[in-house]
Formats: sequence, structure tokens, C-alpha cells
Amino acid sequence: MLTLPLIAWPAALAIGLSLGLLGSGGSILTIPVLIYLCGLSEKMAIASALIIVACISFVGAMPYIRAQKVQWKVVFGFGMPGMFGTYLGAYASHWISGTIQLVLFAIVMISAAFFMIRRPAPHSTAPLQWYRLLGGGFLVGIVTGLVGVGGGFLIVPALLLLARIEMTQAVASSLVIICSNALIGFFKYFQLLHNQGLHFNWPLIVLVSVLGIVGSWIGSKWAIKLPQTLLRRIFAIMLVLMGGYILYHSANAYAH
Repeated sequence: MLTLPLIAWPAALAIGLSLGLLGSGGSILTIPVLIYLCGLSEKMAIASALIIVACISFVGAMPYIRAQKVQWKVVFGFGMPGMFGTYLGAYASHWISGTIQLVLFAIVMISAAFFMIRRPAPHSTAPLQWYRLLGGGFLVGIVTGLVGVGGGFLIVPALLLLARIEMTQAVASSLVIICSNALIGFFKYFQLLHNQGLHFNWPLIVLVSVLGIVGSWIGSKWAIKLPQTLLRRIFAIMLVLMGGYILYHSANAYAH
């Protein structure tokens, strides 16, 4: 029987809440929850986080797809190189220790705090520069595969700046891109970990995914009522604190 620590239940809901409220941040919360509350190893937590966030993003994208808010040309232009970059990043993780991956993850968390409080780029009617969109997708994919984050905090600003689309369209397209990137990354991690004789805790993955989906639904309802600027600032502070804790914990683990 699956036992999930009591404190991990609201934490799993928070994963979905962040996606529903802010359109990003899900995997940044998932990895610490899986490592520090559920006891998974670094690499197993990164791999599990990818499939969890893929599931939550898929469900979250459905209303946008039905409302025809997803810009499929942008998804293809940003997402295809992103999937390739994710695969390469996951493949490269084979030669990087879990501790180093966690340090890189903490750096990404602190960087994400900056993107959370940064004012979104204004919508522009300037011509779409496809080479920048392709390059941006590839770089975000590398980060996704290497440290297991969906990259919504990077994808949404990138789509606003590079694809010249509106905020709602950027969030909608971002969820589809996050889902596809995360699935590709998980596929490669599954191969690598399976070859090492490691097995996934599927009941845990399913439970955290379901709680995250519920949290995402609640967050999407609250999003229209709560001030986004305040939410982003609070979330940014939390990211800095969590990133600092992970760096401190990783430094102690490396020293010993």
C-alpha cells in the first residue's frame, strides 16, 4: 500500500496550484517534494517529476485547446527543437551526478525567481523571427532534460518576446510545449534508469499527479480573483529560499 507523508499532500496540491495560478512552477516544486518529503533519489525524482508535470500540463492544456487558444505553429516552432534539446539534456545527465544536477536545479530555481517578478514583455506586432524561436526552444529543452524542470517560467516570457503572441495564447501554448518536452525527457530517463535496474514508484507518481491536477483546477479558478503580481512575488521569495536550502544541503552532502 502506498503511504504518502501527511505534509506531502498539501505540497502535491501546491504543485498544481502554481501551474493553475501562474502557468509555471510545477516541476520546480515537484522535485523538492519527491526528494525531501517522499525520499526519492535525485535522478529518480527528476525523472518522476517529468512524467508528473507532463500529466498535469496535459490536463491543464485541454480547456485552452477546446477554446482554440493554442498557437500550433508556435508550438511546433518552439516545441520541436525543445523536444530535441530535452532528449540531449536527459542523455547528458547520464554523465552528471545527482548532486550536481541538484545544484544546477537550485541555480535554475533562483533564476526562475527573477523571471517570476519580471514584468512580462508587451505584445508586439513585429515580424516573427523563427530562428530565435527555434534557438530558444532548443535551449529551454536542454534545461528541461538536464534538471527536470518543465520550463514554464522560461517558455511564457520567451513566447511573448519571440513569438509575439498574447499572454493567454502564450500560457496555452506553453502548457502543450511543457507536456511534450517532459514526455520526451521522461522517455530517455526511463531508458537510462531501467538499464541500471531501477524501478519507478508508479503509485506515488499517480497520486502526486492526481493531487497536482486537482490543485491546478483550483488554481485556475483562483487565478481570475487574485493579483498576479503579488502571487509572483511571493512565489519568487519561496523559490529563493528553497534554492538556497538545496544549495546548502547539496554542499553538505558533497562535503561528506
